[in-house]
Amino acid sequence: MDGRIGWAVVVSVLGSVAMLSEAKAQTRGVIELFTCQGCASCPPADQLLGRFADDPAIVAMSLPVDYWNYLGWKDTLALPDNTARQRGYARARRDLVYTPQVVVNGKVAVPGADKQAITRALAETRSDPSTLALAVEIKQNGDELAITIPAEATPGSAQIWLYGLTSSTPVTIERGENRGHTLTYHNVIRHRVKLGNWTGAALDLRVPTTDIVDSTVDRVAVVVQVGTLDNPGTILGAATEPLVSAQAHTNP
Repeated sequence: MDGRIGWAVVVSVLGSVAMLSEAKAQTRGVIELFTCQGCASCPPADQLLGRFADDPAIVAMSLPVDYWNYLGWKDTLALPDNTARQRGYARARRDLVYTPQVVVNGKVAVPGADKQAITRALAETRSDPSTLALAVEIKQNGDELAITIPAEATPGSAQIWLYGLTSSTPVTIERGENRGHTLTYHNVIRHRVKLGNWTGAALDLRVPTTDIVDSTVDRVAVVVQVGTLDNPGTILGAATEPLVSAQAHTNP
């Protein structure tokens, strides 16, 4: 799922949204794990991502890729857009494409199972004041998502992406290098929707949950990032939020 779809958006200049709510931890890192069910080296990285996902100040997402499908097992969660995104990162850095690979804050790539390298990359990338400078907020109001992006001086434009995530999904691998194992994947990207471009003005977006949610999605993330899906750059702001099902709003 990609591109623009029907959604209601209200845009306003909100001077007051530049102030952070102290009740919620400000995002200090975005970790994107490029992984594959057919990769024997990936399970430790998948487990590590789950531990990072427990930190409320980290937006941790799993992006299964499809380029190892020829090895004998077709990844059931892989999306071609994930592969394009990883290759875009590699082009920008003149780097290699491999699994498991983590990209931190859109800037630094490290081996996906190396906790120390990921922790160093989190600290290193935050030395750039533009990294995660935006205090993005998401709130669910019934069947609508309220997304707030504050005003900020910026040297160029960025794109706003909404991701529908599955927080935890077990998969039994029947063939390939991980044959016979049941592996659990965390915060898997199932859908992505471009909400528009951001050029520095404050935004107040209203998005129906039906635009991103299906039976597989129980969490959402918003990422404001320089560049495009297949030519990504620095992440300027991000947030994630679990979803409350419609049933939870229904009186017994």
